[in-house]
Amino acid sequence: MAGLGVIVMAAGLGKRMKSNHVKVLHQVAGKPMVQYAVDVALRVAGQRIAVVVGHQAEKVRRIIEAGITGTPGAQAVRIVEQAQQLGTGHAVMQSRSVFSQDGTAGPVHYLILNGDTPLLKESTVRELLTVHQREGATVTILTAILDDPSGYGRVIRRQADQGEQAHSSLDVLKIVEDRDATPTERATKEINVGTYVVSGAFLFEALDKLEPDNAQGEYYLTDIVRMAVSQGQRVSAVTLRNPDEGLGVNTRQQLAAAEQVVRHQIRERWLDAGVTMRDPGSVWIDADVTIGKDTVLYPHVVLEGNTVIGEETTIRSGVRITDCRIGNHVELLDSSVLSQSRVDDEAHVGPFVHLRPGVVVRRRAKVGNFVEMKKTELGEGSKANHLSYLGDATIAEGVNIGAGTITCNYDGQKKYHTVIGKNVFLGSDTQLVAPVTIGEGAVIAAGTTVTQNVPADSLAIARVPQTNRMGWVAKRRALLERTAPSVASVKIPAKHVRVKKQNTAAKSKKRAGRSSKG
Repeated sequence: MAGLGVIVMAAGLGKRMKSNHVKVLHQVAGKPMVQYAVDVALRVAGQRIAVVVGHQAEKVRRIIEAGITGTPGAQAVRIVEQAQQLGTGHAVMQSRSVFSQDGTAGPVHYLILNGDTPLLKESTVRELLTVHQREGATVTILTAILDDPSGYGRVIRRQADQGEQAHSSLDVLKIVEDRDATPTERATKEINVGTYVVSGAFLFEALDKLEPDNAQGEYYLTDIVRMAVSQGQRVSAVTLRNPDEGLGVNTRQQLAAAEQVVRHQIRERWLDAGVTMRDPGSVWIDADVTIGKDTVLYPHVVLEGNTVIGEETTIRSGVRITDCRIGNHVELLDSSVLSQSRVDDEAHVGPFVHLRPGVVVRRRAKVGNFVEMKKTELGEGSKANHLSYLGDATIAEGVNIGAGTITCNYDGQKKYHTVIGKNVFLGSDTQLVAPVTIGEGAVIAAGTTVTQNVPADSLAIARVPQTNRMGWVAKRRALLERTAPSVASVKIPAKHVRVKKQNTAAKSKKRAGRSSKG
């Protein structure tokens, strides 16, 4: 929107979260809450965006900067600090310098968002902006009607005259914080969501006139509504059709509720986009995940971070994928875990596979049962079908990795690389002691420990020659029979015999006593 500056307030601590981390960094669907507000700001702002941080300022700054890297318009984002927590009005004041840089004219309008409202939709924000412009308002606020408005600031409207429509967009008088409200004002069920659109000519002029005349001794942003009304300026309001959309997250219970809502929305979006889910309620998809059409997700699939899934891929039950790129027509079988890896088109992975960071599985390659890989490239059409560890390795196309193959890449201090050329055949139970290179077309015999480079088209065997000793088992058995003591030849010491007789007599007497008692 041309001429629109955005201010995101993210300075609060969030004591009710009972956490070592500030509230806005708690995640909803894999993304910090503050990032939801910043994302909306990036999509609607026509000028600069100011994010006001306070508690744990450097940590919040790093998270925001990481979240917007590579995003269109990211260069417009500026982060400013509210060193002292003197209220919401004071927080907005800290952004003034962002919009007065380079001597350019300031925004025509300001949109003010909270960093703890992850459920607020972009469509709602655009509706608020539309109403503000259409009605020529100085201030436009977002409100909600709650059955229990306790703890929220109340929107106080003038009483409608007889025959006049109540709750028109022009009858807002003021916003009163909960602890400053009278009993009559507390009975009002309309609350302030904390999202505003304010005229650029009015905002900072009004903020300069704020006074901390309230129960908390703070500079309230909400007081600009009363100021606008007293000056005869127009104050408009948009009331949410779904009250939950605008509510801030202040507790762990509210965080959990927001998580459920956002994840439900994400699932609906991908279902509408052509993704099949066998049991949608059990599938967890993070906010920044992308999925191609005709992909099938089985129960209990978890897709995290910035994962990208291609088209017509099948992901079976219990698979967890984090920050990966999965191609088209891929099959991921049950109970596999993939992280920061890439799986190209038509590859086959699983079941029970662990792909650690830095793995590339090329087109039509196969990684099977109980295989772990780390920083390894498995070439096109190559196979590691079962029971292997492949770390710090480059494996060319057409290679067969036998069961039980291990790249011995770590000597306790440093990691070393293994290179396997095209069309190599590795027999079962092979150990590759890095650094080592296997030439193209070589064959490694089963049970071989490779400690030297293997030339192309060579056969490598490194194992102890087998020796068969004829009749050895029969001779051993005969020897054992001659030396084993017989039962009759074992003498029991006399004292043990006496003790045994005494114990037997005592037991007989006891049994007799029980019989006599009938």
